[in-house]
Amino acid sequence: MSMYGPFLVDVMAFLTTLVAVYLVGNFLVMNLVSGWVKKRGLDETIHDVADSVAHILVVFAAFAIALTVAGFPSFLTAFATLGGALALAIGFASQELISNFVSGLFILKDKPFKKGDWIEWSNGSGTVDEIDLRVTRIKTFDNELITVSNSELANNAVKNPVAHDTLRLKFVFGIGYEDDIEEATSIIMEEARKHDQILEEPGPSVRLTELGDSSVGLQSRIWIKDPARSDFVKTRSTFVQNVKERFDEEGIDIPYPNRTLSGKLEVEEF
Repeated sequence: MSMYGPFLVDVMAFLTTLVAVYLVGNFLVMNLVSGWVKKRGLDETIHDVADSVAHILVVFAAFAIALTVAGFPSFLTAFATLGGALALAIGFASQELISNFVSGLFILKDKPFKKGDWIEWSNGSGTVDEIDLRVTRIKTFDNELITVSNSELANNAVKNPVAHDTLRLKFVFGIGYEDDIEEATSIIMEEARKHDQILEEPGPSVRLTELGDSSVGLQSRIWIKDPARSDFVKTRSTFVQNVKERFDEEGIDIPYPNRTLSGKLEVEEF
């Protein structure tokens, strides 16, 4: 029994140090991390991730300190070597995963968009359904669910039309060359001012922007408040319909392109 005495003492020293360092370290580090995250007003998801990383570091530190105190240098060396090898292997195998993870942290911190926002990017558009640390889930306007890697959204241009309280909409009305431009402009402005979803400030405006092959283009610019895609589509649709009906009442033409084909057809007899 006496031959195992020193070993048992070392084991007891290891276990005692492990538990003590873990409990004290976990208490101190967790409080520091929680305070740091709350002070900077970071997202709850980042808070959870920071807690998980801090917990892992405390566990590793507790093992390393306990092995040192217990006098197990060989175990400590093996532990450090194994940890380094595992970290290297995991790093090579999960480069894309790490990239998405880091991109997710930046998205949550910088907040270029949030859950419920309507966004557009190079490969599509939709409403943000969920932001995870690896991917962002987006519901399309056809009610399909798209899973997009965070690195794609973080490293490319993303348009967020609802990031601000107001949104400007543009639509070009084409009228005939024989029609009165001032009268058509007045009708467009009247219908914009009558629409209850179109803001008075900033006010609507109309500009002549196109001289096409068969029509004169009048671009209307209107502003809506608290934009969402459903509001945007509905407001633009009713506004355009109202203008079209007024044009019809006032005899203003909305022409369509005309093409004239000329030539001759020769028929050969055999």
